Amino acid sequence: MRILLLAILSALLLSASNTSHQVKILEKVVSEISINKQIIIWSDDKEVIYELKNSNKFLTTKNCQDATLIILKDKKNLLKICNNIHIFALNYKLLSEIPQSFGALFWKKGRPNIVIVEPRIKAQNIKVTNNLRPYLEEKVW
Repeated sequence: MRILLLAILSALLLSASNTSHQVKILEKVVSEISINKQIIIWSDDKEVIYELKNSNKFLTTKNCQDATLIILKDKKNLLKICNNIHIFALNYKLLSEIPQSFGALFWKKGRPNIVIVEPRIKAQNIKVTNNLRPYLEEKVW
């Protein structure tokens, strides 16, 4: 019984740690882009939006219509009324499935990976700093 409880507790702590680490990476990425508007974030990932809201570095909103940037975890949560908003995906598959998404943060072999698609940021008039240049790709691979 103790082993099961320890395993569950470890899994919960690891999950919370991954979310916190993911949010720190997202904060860095978002702070390195410019969309010619104030960045207001909406996400379908409640843990991400909670962490971003508590960091006080970015404005967040409860509905996607008021957002200027969407951080998307699941395609089914993308509402049709929010289709003209910049989208940053939380998995690589979404980057290829949603043409208006400009980048993604995903985990591969236990490590975070960032991909920003250069033709998409140009088409959406998104500017990135030199810190994000190593993550630019010409296409979704």
